[in-house]
Amino acid sequence: MGVDYYNLLKVSRNATEEELKKAYKRLAMKWHPDKNPVNKKEAEAKFKQISQAYDVLSDNQKRQIYDAYGEEGISVYEFSSPRANSGSPNCQDRSSNTSKFRFNRRDAEDIFAEAFGGSRGGGNGGSGKSRGKRNVSGDAEDQGSNKKPPAVESKLPCTLEELYKGTKRKMKISRSVPDEFGKPKTIEEILKIDIKPGWKKGTKITFPEKGNQEPGVPPADLIFVVDEKPHATFKRDGNDLVFHERVSLLDALIGKTVELTTLDGRNLKVPVTDIIKPGHDIIISNEGMPISKEPNKRGNLKIKFDIKFPSKLSSEQKSDLKRVLGGVSI
Repeated sequence: MGVDYYNLLKVSRNATEEELKKAYKRLAMKWHPDKNPVNKKEAEAKFKQISQAYDVLSDNQKRQIYDAYGEEGISVYEFSSPRANSGSPNCQDRSSNTSKFRFNRRDAEDIFAEAFGGSRGGGNGGSGKSRGKRNVSGDAEDQGSNKKPPAVESKLPCTLEELYKGTKRKMKISRSVPDEFGKPKTIEEILKIDIKPGWKKGTKITFPEKGNQEPGVPPADLIFVVDEKPHATFKRDGNDLVFHERVSLLDALIGKTVELTTLDGRNLKVPVTDIIKPGHDIIISNEGMPISKEPNKRGNLKIKFDIKFPSKLSSEQKSDLKRVLGGVSI
């Protein structure tokens, strides 16, 4: 009897065409060589065997011969051409009006395409019409349609402290990929991101092929794009940090010490002894953001002063100011 095609496809001998097709699709998806890169040789042999079984059992003529003579009947005997036989299938010796049944790797792919909705490109019982290339999930592909899709971008909100000191983040993602039958399923993964000191808004971190996937095409890349969260104390300006200090008119005239907490938690005191004029800035070097390409360097800290003027003055205050500032030249 040789190979039991019914057992190979896991169907009964009375299986319908629909049952045969369903069984073949399931096994072909499991054993397609493209789905088994590690054990490709074994998969190719199994895929060829499964395809041959389905090709025989799904064709009434071949199935009758197989049921009567087994695998040997398919391998040894020849099928009469349609022109020679208009009735039931017939096994005969070689003659000029017969065409021999042969099975090869090309036929396996044709059968695979046909089962998933394509037409066979000639061969046994084929129409001879051309067909498009089909992917491992059985979906038709036009030329170039299996091109990798555009990358998927997702925001990665970061605090200014994280971008100052650097940190490690774990991102849980859910993405859609085809299962063994080509149907979408959702899988979850944890991706690790090493945020470097000095990264800026717009910095991109790419995870190749970690995006969603459609049947027959490579998965899209997943790109995280750094986004800076607003900070209560500082504003970033490139590699510099900007700090706004609100001072009274009196402090602007007599001076004061500016106190602030840096992004790495240090207490910084900056004494200001000069008169603070509107638009006056103080620059503290090396107290800004780290420069990502030059880890040992930092930008500057800019202290900008906002002078708060009194809304009104009493007559006595005005007199005192005249007395104190009357002789001061501008």
